[in-house]
Amino acid sequence: MDEDLEALSRDQLLAEVRKLRAAIREHRDSSGHGLCWHHPQLWGLLPEPIDPAIAVPPWPRFMRGCVRYRESLDRQRPDAPVHDKEFGE
Repeated sequence: MDEDLEALSRDQLLAEVRKLRAAIREHRDSSGHGLCWHHPQLWGLLPEPIDPAIAVPPWPRFMRGCVRYRESLDRQRPDAPVHDKEFGE
């Protein structure tokens, strides 16, 4: 799966690591509606230890955001397979 890394130079590998770290930090530092999932294991891959200060929307706003997100998936990927299981199954 990661065979493409073998062909990259040291500078290219460093650029890739920086890009991935930036994406993880952006997600880690999200809050409110921007924080879709809490992923401390992912954030723990970064070299700096930090306990992100997250804020969550009140339940009604949170649920409206979830519905809008799911509706956007219907528009963007109407052909996506359905995973019809309860959370935690």
